[in-house]
Parts: sequence; structure tokens; C-alpha cells
Amino acid sequence: MDTPVIEARGLVKTFGPTAALDGFDLTVAPGQVAGFLGPNGSGKSTAIRVLLGLLRADSGTATVLGLDAWADAVAIHRRTAYVPGDTNLWPNLTGGEIVDLLTGIRGGRRRRRRRDELIERFELDPTKKARSYSKGNRQKVALVAALGAEAELYVLDEPTSGLDPLMEAVFTDEVRRLSEQGSTVLLSSHILAEVEKLCDTVTIIRAGRDVESGTLAQLRHLTRSAVTATTSAAPGRLRDLPGVHHLEHDDGRLSFDVDDARVPEVLRALADLRVQNLTVTPPSLEELFLRHYGDRPGRGGTGHDSGDGNGDRTGSGDRTGSGTGDDAGRPAAAPR
Repeated sequence: MDTPVIEARGLVKTFGPTAALDGFDLTVAPGQVAGFLGPNGSGKSTAIRVLLGLLRADSGTATVLGLDAWADAVAIHRRTAYVPGDTNLWPNLTGGEIVDLLTGIRGGRRRRRRRDELIERFELDPTKKARSYSKGNRQKVALVAALGAEAELYVLDEPTSGLDPLMEAVFTDEVRRLSEQGSTVLLSSHILAEVEKLCDTVTIIRAGRDVESGTLAQLRHLTRSAVTATTSAAPGRLRDLPGVHHLEHDDGRLSFDVDDARVPEVLRALADLRVQNLTVTPPSLEELFLRHYGDRPGRGGTGHDSGDGNGDRTGSGDRTGSGTGDDAGRPAAAPR
């Protein structure tokens, strides 16, 4: 069995009384596009900073590319491309200069062609000073730097923040390209459609803990599908079948939810009702997500992962720099 590219076990990270991570586990296999899903404040960015050696966990273990996330952070960074959730750039450099600085381009034709291709695809003007960029354009700089790098692992933390729908589509194409090349991607997002389109596996984090993890097919098997049918017959014994929930019958339209394990039995019962039209819709990622967050309790005052750049800058074991911008002490990380 291949060694996981990322393996975290029992990670705990606290900031004062707040537990940003509380026994968090994550496994990402080689070649996977792994989705990391949760709202702001759930612990996503804290987990990523621990995996990149920017924060030291209070307890637990984390390995990335077979190396210790804290002790071997520099070696990991050489093999990893990173887009932070909140990108800040050196204001007096142009976008092109920042891309070259981050990717270490020194005249290599193939890498320069790739850089130019990404600049064109993301419609970035590389001649403008970073101080004149909008949030979306700052994000484009980080994406061009990361996607243009030849990395073994791509860590993308809310990478489409600030992008318009056209640029989101370009990003989707580029991640699919990485997947086709066999690269490993950890994609952190709160945009459900983005994760559903791109990811092979999904881990849902809540209050610093992983609450669901697996392929979408595996996670969907744990919940219910929605069934709608058109029939002139009464529901009959459908009402009494185990696994059938919230059944409604109105003017020939039948709708209900069914546990996935009970679908074959329900279909046999529907065959006796002279059904004219039938639709069985598996649960969306949104439904899986709301299963854990629909009754989300208030967690006022956490602030540990809000994306404002402040929550993770306190406490011990913090390698985050100050003066150049983001959580890594530089606007983005890419292998040199």
C-alpha cells in the first residue's frame, strides 16, 4: 500500500481556551484530489498551517510526503505549492516579479512558458504593482505561482476567494489537469459545488474534529436519497416500509426520502403503483454538509480560523512571519 502523502492523527492545537483542533485526523493518498470542507471557524486553516509546519501542534502527529510536518518543514516546502486563504503581496513589486520570486524561475523555458500560459488564462496583468491589485487579482498571483510550480503536493486554502465565475472555471480546469498528471491536491473550501466537482474524497471538519471522511459515494451511502414519482395510485404499503421518511402524496405526485440501503425494496413497491415517472436523487454534498452544520451551535468568540489573519498569530509554536504578508511569512509557497 502506498504511503499517504498526508497523514495526521489526533492533532490538537489550542489558543488560550479555544481548541482550534481537537483530535483531528486526515489521510490523503497519492494522486488524490482531497476536499477539506467546513465553514470559517471550523479549523481548516489551522490544520493546514500545522501540516505545513507554520504552527506546532500541542499534541498528535502529522507527516507530509513522509516527513515530519514540524521538524522537516523546510524540506516539505521545497516539494509543495501553497495558496493561502488570504493572500497579501509585496506592494512595490509587480505581479510578474512576485510570481518569479515565489517560483524561483531563472530562465527555464518550459517553466516560463507555463507561467505565461497561466497568466494569460487567469487574465492577470503582470506589469502592475501589487498595491494596485484587487483581492481577486492578488489571488490570481498566488494561483499562477502555485499552479506553475512543479510540486508533488498542492495545498490550496480557499483558492477561489475573490475570483469571478469565469476565473473559477479556469481554476477548475487547472485542478483537473493536475489530477490527470497524478499530482496530489488538498483543496480546502466552504464552496460545496467546487468540492463536489473536483474532489475524489471529502473530509468534513467541525469544531476542530473530522466528522465525516470518505469518497462522495461512501458518504452518500450514509444518508438518504430523495424520490419523486408520478402515479394515480395511493401510496399503499409504501407508508409502512422501513427506511421511508417524510412521504407526501398530492394530486398524483409522490415524494419521500429513503435510506439508501432500502432503495431496492422501495423500487419493488413502486412497481406495483403503476408509476409513470420516477426520479431518485442521491444526496448532494450540501445535504451531507448540513447534516453536521444544520444545527450548528453558536461558537462566539473563537476567531481562530476566520481568515482575517489574526486568529493563529498567538500562542507558542507559531512560525508565521510578520512583515511580508500571509500566514507563511510570505505571500505564497512554491518549490524552488
